[in-house]
Amino acid sequence: MGAYNNDGVLLSPIYCSGQDLRFSKHVHDNVHGNIYLDPLSLKFIDTEEFQRLRDLKQLGVTNSVFPGAVHSRFEHSLGVYWLAGEAVQGLKNYQGLELDIDRFDLQAVKIAGLLHDVGHGPFSHLFEREFLPRVQSGCHWSHEDMSVKMIDHIVNQHHIDIDPEMIKRVKEMILASGTAMPITSREKPFLYEIVANGRNGIDVDKFDYIVRDSRACGLGCNFEFKRLMETMRVLDGEICYRAKEYLTVHKLFVTRADLYRTVYTHPKVKAIELMVVDALVKANDYLQISSHIEDPAEYWKLDDSIIKTIETAPNEELKEARDLILRIRRRNLYQFCNEYAVPKEQMEHFKKVTAQDIVCSQKNGGVILKEEDVAVTNIKIDLTRGSQNPLQSLISVQDYESKEKFPIRDDRISHLLPTSYQDLIVRVYSKKAELVGPISEAFENFQLKTYGIKAQVCPTPEKKKRPRCF
Repeated sequence: MGAYNNDGVLLSPIYCSGQDLRFSKHVHDNVHGNIYLDPLSLKFIDTEEFQRLRDLKQLGVTNSVFPGAVHSRFEHSLGVYWLAGEAVQGLKNYQGLELDIDRFDLQAVKIAGLLHDVGHGPFSHLFEREFLPRVQSGCHWSHEDMSVKMIDHIVNQHHIDIDPEMIKRVKEMILASGTAMPITSREKPFLYEIVANGRNGIDVDKFDYIVRDSRACGLGCNFEFKRLMETMRVLDGEICYRAKEYLTVHKLFVTRADLYRTVYTHPKVKAIELMVVDALVKANDYLQISSHIEDPAEYWKLDDSIIKTIETAPNEELKEARDLILRIRRRNLYQFCNEYAVPKEQMEHFKKVTAQDIVCSQKNGGVILKEEDVAVTNIKIDLTRGSQNPLQSLISVQDYESKEKFPIRDDRISHLLPTSYQDLIVRVYSKKAELVGPISEAFENFQLKTYGIKAQVCPTPEKKKRPRCF
């Protein structure tokens, strides 16, 4: 993406933005090629708080199943920084005078892309979605909120000379995906749809991680984010795309959903995540892990190495947590029993299934199950808009010169696209190999009691029900 000089030669976005490469550092990224880091960005990158991202794997424990998935939040953040700059520069090249995009805007969006994950917790989203709710009842902590706190901490701690208005905008851009503030109430609202797009979910954060995660896991990815980057336009303060690109947008959401199903929520990945959460919960009273989440000065010290800390500590108080990590190392994992997809007609009133639900469904006789023997995970996979069609939030234009925008109606979309946009999956594990049989039977009883049918695709194999020897 770039502009042309008078001789018809394509200029790089960096050249077009007026940035002097003599003052930039460039790194070679395995997804985007050469990435140029401007001086202000380097002031944030060269801090211990940002360098911490090197020690946070982008996909948490997924590398235990997909060995190549060892990339970190660090390179993802550089990738989002680069794509954010490319997106703004592309809009400036095509609509610069009309949109009044200046260097301040370009720099703010790039910094937002760089720092959007600086407040992320260990082990991908496991920390905030599964660990914290177990140890802090009613906790509403999010890594986006922590990113905002970390930015203030970094600026103050390292005396970074940056316009306060720019910092304000950067923080608003990071929170844009979840804020209740109407985006149209902001100056140049389209800038808030680039890094974290709360309106329709199309943003450069997804552009980067979908391609990066697919490549790291050895999976194919035929989603072409560059096509969307090259065709985005702004009308009435909103980023729009050509109507003919609706299938490309749909492919973005479907590829993300496929990654959730095949990688992020792989049965073995979830088994290890459940064990890591249990280990962190058991270690929390002694290590006070959750106490770090309010103070950025302490929080930045928390990364994936917490598992190694537990594993190598001699303290008796950590024995239970240490034993769980040893089980992971020796591949003595929680055993997958079975799963089912919640029937479509039951989704609206679905209530999360708990270990207690499974235990209470056991029939009399045989082994008496306890809640601590069972692990249940409720998985939601959607196309970013819950049960709604994500294309309904897509604002389109006819072509590059068009001044009229419009949504795409359902009846104008290919009939080959799905009519349901969300899956709810209930998956049950046994924490002890010898209990796979009784827990599987109790799980089947629960399905019969709840739905009148066994919703699972097939019964648990008999060989899994037989006790394993280690």
